Amino acid sequence: MSNNEVKTQKFIVKFFPEIMIKGKSAKRQMVDQLFGNLEKILKRIDEDIKLKKFYDKIEVVCSVEVVVEVRLKLLETSGVEQVLEAIQIDNMLTLDDIKVAVNERMHKEIEGKTFVVRAKRSGTHDFKSTNIEQTVGGYMLAHNDTKGVDLKTPEITINIELLNNQLNIITHKYKGLSGFPLGTQGDILSLMSGGFDSTIASYLMMKRGVKTHFIFFNLGGTAHEIGVKQVAFYLWNKYGSSHNVSFITVPFEDVVTEIFKSTNESYMGVTLKRLMLMASEKIADEMGIDALVTGESVAQVSSQTLRNLALIDQACNKLVLRPLATMNKPEIIDLSAQIGTKRFAETMPEYCGVISKNPVTHGSYKKMEKEALKFDYSVLDKAVEDAVKTDVKDIVDQIEDIGEVDIINDLSSGEYTVIDIRQGDACIEASCEVLKIPFYNLKNEFKKLPQDKEYLFYCDKGILSQLHAQYLIDSENYKNIKVYRP
Repeated sequence: MSNNEVKTQKFIVKFFPEIMIKGKSAKRQMVDQLFGNLEKILKRIDEDIKLKKFYDKIEVVCSVEVVVEVRLKLLETSGVEQVLEAIQIDNMLTLDDIKVAVNERMHKEIEGKTFVVRAKRSGTHDFKSTNIEQTVGGYMLAHNDTKGVDLKTPEITINIELLNNQLNIITHKYKGLSGFPLGTQGDILSLMSGGFDSTIASYLMMKRGVKTHFIFFNLGGTAHEIGVKQVAFYLWNKYGSSHNVSFITVPFEDVVTEIFKSTNESYMGVTLKRLMLMASEKIADEMGIDALVTGESVAQVSSQTLRNLALIDQACNKLVLRPLATMNKPEIIDLSAQIGTKRFAETMPEYCGVISKNPVTHGSYKKMEKEALKFDYSVLDKAVEDAVKTDVKDIVDQIEDIGEVDIINDLSSGEYTVIDIRQGDACIEASCEVLKIPFYNLKNEFKKLPQDKEYLFYCDKGILSQLHAQYLIDSENYKNIKVYRP
């Protein structure tokens, strides 16, 4: 090889086994889809990358400069069961050609170790796979200082594949994402909060080959929305960038306010989930989507008992999938760490759990029906009407640095008024003036306050206060809001 010759790396992509057992037409469609997905993704890295499709694999050849990036994308693409790295050698006509070529490239691997040669062959040859194994193994044993051949528990296994006259020496094997190729199983709309559960539910649907769009119900202002957009973009960019999908934001602050006005406190959590499904159904209809996905897990919280899930599903005619139904929280968190969403989820507030006081765990169908009649659905219709749809691929251009709300830890100056935004009757005691305005009333009540004062928002963990302060600053341009965090 001359110094000016471009060095290349070959990858052999093996398909998810369930693809291989499909009927001829379905298999062809899935293989074509996977090939198209990989071509679209890899050509963004380097236009010169070559892909070739076979009945049982896809071969990818790229320059050594982009090997790491190409390998990563192959391993993050659904439909891929295994990725093999290989050295390709052409014009291998005889067993003698093969044994010399393999030994030349692999002799260092077996020095001082036990080894075995495993071969696969396809095409027309006057020898069998076992002949390749015996010839190559014997030659390498005779020409190298090894501990011998071990057929059962070798320290080194040399894997070679012969396709007609092309020899591939497998140097590395990697486990792929598995699943079906994205785009082969239709579209779904994922209810996305940005927490552990909804992100993992979305990931599992993408891995199964479902084109996953995201719908977010904004209860916490601009900062919360951007946080959820970041994790949605991360999931799409890492596992689904072969397809364009949408991110829909539905303003739900007024819906929550109406829930507090009209709904019995023990049914608030179930009612919120029902309204989210109803809104999602309307938007899914507009998008031609047949199913929804949520991150609910049976018995994880009060709204996720079987009875309450049944009450929630009554509000929606769409198929609702819950891939986490039987998963435990530690399993969900472990998976989020594996795929890289944990760092997003652990700082994301979960609003659904904060609006129920003494939540019902075994709701009544009759009681739910009565509670549902009290709600003013024109508020929900207005929220759906005001929904904003964005292409996920454009999110990165929208996410800008958000100015951090100032945090105050000391009230000794007495110059502030603290606003306790927690729901319920509890109110913080402080050395300065304290007001009680639950977070769901802030939007309407804050503008009634004297604006020549400095206000500090307070909640238990500081997350709600941070988000609602940011929301009012962004939307109304207030300059007199900070956060109190003792």
